[in-house]
Amino acid sequence: MAATLSLTLFVGGAATAADEDVPSESDVAAAREDASDAARDVAAVRADLAVANERLRSSAVSASQAAEAYNGARWAADEARAAAAGAEDAAAVARADVAQSKAAYADALVDSYQYNPELQGFAALVEADGIENVLDTTATMRATEQVLDSKYDSYEATSTIAVVAEQAAQDALAKAESLEADASTARDAAAAAEEQAGAEAESIARDKTDLIEELAELQGISYALAEKRQSALEKKAAEAAAKAAQKAAEEAAKAEAEAAAKAAAEKAAQEKAAQEAAEKAAAEKAAQEAAEKEKQKATPKPTPTSTPTPTSTPTPTPTPTPTLTPTPTPTPTPTPTPTPTPTPTPTPVPTPVPTVPPAPTGDPAAAIAFATAQIGDPYRWGAAGPDSWDCSGLTAGAWAAGGKKLPHYSVAQYTGSTPISAASLVPGDLLFWGSSSKSSSIYHVALYVGDGQMIHAPRTGRPVVKESMYSWTAPNFFARP
Repeated sequence: MAATLSLTLFVGGAATAADEDVPSESDVAAAREDASDAARDVAAVRADLAVANERLRSSAVSASQAAEAYNGARWAADEARAAAAGAEDAAAVARADVAQSKAAYADALVDSYQYNPELQGFAALVEADGIENVLDTTATMRATEQVLDSKYDSYEATSTIAVVAEQAAQDALAKAESLEADASTARDAAAAAEEQAGAEAESIARDKTDLIEELAELQGISYALAEKRQSALEKKAAEAAAKAAQKAAEEAAKAEAEAAAKAAAEKAAQEKAAQEAAEKAAAEKAAQEAAEKEKQKATPKPTPTSTPTPTSTPTPTPTPTPTLTPTPTPTPTPTPTPTPTPTPTPTPVPTPVPTVPPAPTGDPAAAIAFATAQIGDPYRWGAAGPDSWDCSGLTAGAWAAGGKKLPHYSVAQYTGSTPISAASLVPGDLLFWGSSSKSSSIYHVALYVGDGQMIHAPRTGRPVVKESMYSWTAPNFFARP
C-alpha cells in the first residue's frame, strides 16, 4: 500500500514537472509578441540610423554652401580689388596727362605774348620793312593762337578724363571695400556653419553609437558585430542608390540626346521642305516666263519703219527689240516648248551634326595625377593646399597642375568652363552639385576620373577620397575646363 502510494506520488510529481517545462499557449503568444516587438524595434532603430545619416548629410550640405559662399565672396572681393587697382592706375595716367597738357598750354601761352601786335606794332612801323614785318608777325600770332587754343582744348579734355577716371577709381575702391566687408561676413558665417556641422557630426556619432548598442542588444549580438552589419547594410544601400542614380542619369542623358536628335531632324526636314517649295515655285515661274516668251515669238509683228537721221546710212537699220529678232514671215510654232531660265543652284540642306564639346585646353592626366596625390589629405573649408583642401580648392589646384587656371570658387569654375552633359563626361571634367537648376546654387565640385569615379574633398571629418560619383547624391551640373 505504501509502495503503491509512493509510486503514484512519483508519477504525479514527474507529470507536474513535465507540464511546467512545456510552454502554454499564452506563453507561446507572449513569446511571439515579444519577437514581433523586437523585430519592430530593430526596424525602428535602423530607421533612426537612417535619419541620423540624413542629418549628417544635410549638415554637410549646409556647411558646404556656407564655405562656397565665402569662397564666392572672397573671389568677388579679389576681382573688385584688382579692378580698383586698374582704375587707380588709369587715374594716375590721367593725372599725368593733365599735368603734361597744363605745362604745354602754359608754354604756348608764354609764346603767344612774343607775337602780340600791341607790343611790337609801333616799333615795326618805323623800320624800313615795317609793314612786311607786321604782316608776318600777325600771321605768326594767328598760328600761335590756334596752337594755344588746341593746347587749351587738350588740357580741358585731359582734365575731364582725369575727373572721370578719378571718380571711377573711387567707385571701384568703394566697391572693393564693400565686397571685402561682405567676404568677412561670409567668412564668419562659414566658420559658424562649420562649427555647427562639427558639433552636429559629434552629436550624430553619439546617437549612432547608442542606436547600434540598442541594435546589438535587440539582436543578441556584440556591438562590434552590430556595427559591422550596420555598416555593410549602409554600404549596400548607398551602392544601390548610386546605381539607381547612375541609371537615372544615363536615361536622362539618353532622353536628352534623343530629343536633341529629333529636334535636329525636324529642323532639317522643315528646311528641306521649305527649300523644295522654293525650288518648285522658281521652276513654275521660269516655265511660265518661258511660255510667255514663246507666245510672243509666235505672234508676227510689223517691221518697224525708222526715220533716217542726217548722219544715217541710206538704208536704215530697224531698231531691234531687247529680247527677240523679228523675221519677215515668222512661222508660228504649233506647240512651243518652254525653255526655263536657269535658276540658282540651291544650297543643299546640311546634315545635322551633333554638338561635340571641345577638348580640354589643359592636361587632364596631370590634373588627375595631382588630385590622386592628395588622397588622404584632410578637408578644411577655404583651404587650397598644400596639405588640406576644400572642394573647389582641390579642383583649382588639380587643374593648375594641368595648365589651366580656375578660380577658388565652384560657381565661377562652372561658369568659366564649357557646360556639357553627363553623357559627354571624360576624365578631367568637373562634376557639380547645386540645390536647384540654377548654376548660382552650386555648392560642391569634384574631379571626374573616369569609370563613374571621382576625386573630391567631401566635408569636415572626411579626407580627400576617390569614390563613385553617385556615392553621395547625383551631380546635376557638368563642365569641361
